[in-house]
Amino acid sequence: MRRAALAPLTLTAVLLGANPASAGTGPGWEPAPSAPWDVAAGARCDFPVHGEPVVDEVVQRVLSTYPDGSPRRIAYKGDLVVRVTNTETGAHHDADVSGSALVELRRDGSQFWTVAGPVLVGVAEGSLPRGLYVVDGMYTMDISASGYKDVRLLHATTDDLCARID
Repeated sequence: MRRAALAPLTLTAVLLGANPASAGTGPGWEPAPSAPWDVAAGARCDFPVHGEPVVDEVVQRVLSTYPDGSPRRIAYKGDLVVRVTNTETGAHHDADVSGSALVELRRDGSQFWTVAGPVLVGVAEGSLPRGLYVVDGMYTMDISASGYKDVRLLHATTDDLCARID
């Protein structure tokens, strides 16, 4: 099933504004650092994996809130390179995941992402097989409260990071 590409094009305009050179320097953008992470063997890859940012210039901007003040829609953008390491062998890959995303946080704990560019996607259960991927291009992700990820590739590619570091 294909959805109209209008939403991602709108996302790009919202994130970059009229002058892409000034993106991220205006009011309301705040740093959104990524923490290192670990996943056990079998959770994403057949072996344990460690991820750690080596470049992290991601910023976020809250675009709308719920009546209680909690974030409803957040835009993310900026340079991000994550070193993904097979902790059994030491094999690693530096993944450029410097995409932009508009994320809707729903009251039930689910999320809807509209993405332009590469983002790191870990899948335990979803429309992609279990794994770690760099998904690059225009796509959406509907993430249920239980963590199921429905990735809809509008015009995108996937790069299997588990295979890269096996």
